[in-house]
Amino acid sequence: MASFRLTRSASRALLSPSLSSSLSIFSSSSQSSSTAITSPHFGNPFTRLSHLFPDYANSPRHFKVSKENLSFLSNFRPGIVWISTSSGVADSSGKGDQPRSSSDNKNVAVVPSWIEVYLPPGIQPYAKLARLDKPIGTWLLAWPCMWSITLASTPGHLPDFKMMALFGCGALLLRGAGCTVNDLLDRDIDTKEHFARRWNLLLGLGILLQLNNYSRVLGASSLLLVFSYPLMKRITFWPQAYLGLTFNWGALLGWSAIRGSLDPAIVLPLYFSGVFWTLVYDTIYAHQDKEDDIKVGVKSTALRFGDSTKEWTTGFGIACIGSLALSGYNADIGWPYYAFLAAASGQMAWQIWTVNLTCRADCNRKFVSNKWFGAIIFSGILFGRVFS
Repeated sequence: MASFRLTRSASRALLSPSLSSSLSIFSSSSQSSSTAITSPHFGNPFTRLSHLFPDYANSPRHFKVSKENLSFLSNFRPGIVWISTSSGVADSSGKGDQPRSSSDNKNVAVVPSWIEVYLPPGIQPYAKLARLDKPIGTWLLAWPCMWSITLASTPGHLPDFKMMALFGCGALLLRGAGCTVNDLLDRDIDTKEHFARRWNLLLGLGILLQLNNYSRVLGASSLLLVFSYPLMKRITFWPQAYLGLTFNWGALLGWSAIRGSLDPAIVLPLYFSGVFWTLVYDTIYAHQDKEDDIKVGVKSTALRFGDSTKEWTTGFGIACIGSLALSGYNADIGWPYYAFLAAASGQMAWQIWTVNLTCRADCNRKFVSNKWFGAIIFSGILFGRVFS
């Protein structure tokens, strides 16, 4: 009897079918906390996929895996199938990927990602280090910046799109630098990683120099958080809180880039709303890795809260929405903002109360959905400002 196990990475392949997938075959004795599905169909690789995904035969376009890439399956005895969108596994931070051991990389058939298809070979390793094929981290870093820039715009007018583009590029680069630092701490130091980190930081510095002096100092002060965050999961059960302080710095910087200073009554509630938001989504994410974290001695709020996670994240969600309401009120924003805020509250409530914390795929699905929470809040601020 063949044993098939669908890991959390398989859910990523389903969520983003256009991204690359890798197919690994392990022995039936492999240890895994993923859900097992037994099947008598182990002769033809396409039969295996059809059994694992019942609608595969009717919808092959959803699976970007060629016959050639799957033909190797027939050469192996029945075992465990693992589907992934990368050659690495996400660490407990939720923002970076770590390499698998050499033994885990045996018998892997890789379907090229867009990086391998469209980018020159010389820069592909650096693009992968920066996680350009996994944009969710960039979205989560960029949204607080966009909120702040839009909130700082003149009532009745659209936000500064040039500034939004600069901050979008900055979010991409800073996220890549943070992932590279995390990799340097989690594995043997590699020359390419050093180069990627320096390159990202150099480009980020170029973007920072486009801002006013106040914002340059404020932006540079965030580097301490950026470089120290990867250490937090080794010394505290609250790395998600530290991540919140780091990832939402743009809520302060976006306002200062437009106004030249900070208005604490507006930007501080906005900043802390982002911190509470991060505690919600990254605690959910951390539940994917809690068994592995225990084994390697990594700490997280998922381990700290345990069975009380939904109660804790509900509290953080209420604090997030309350802080957003306070920030909007102090900014004298228009009524559409509060309509969108109500919609965002519903999206967050859906995340918290429907997530299956024992299912890696569902935790990842809820985590990724936070790009829509950020988009809803941004839309509310935009319409609230235009109709102020």
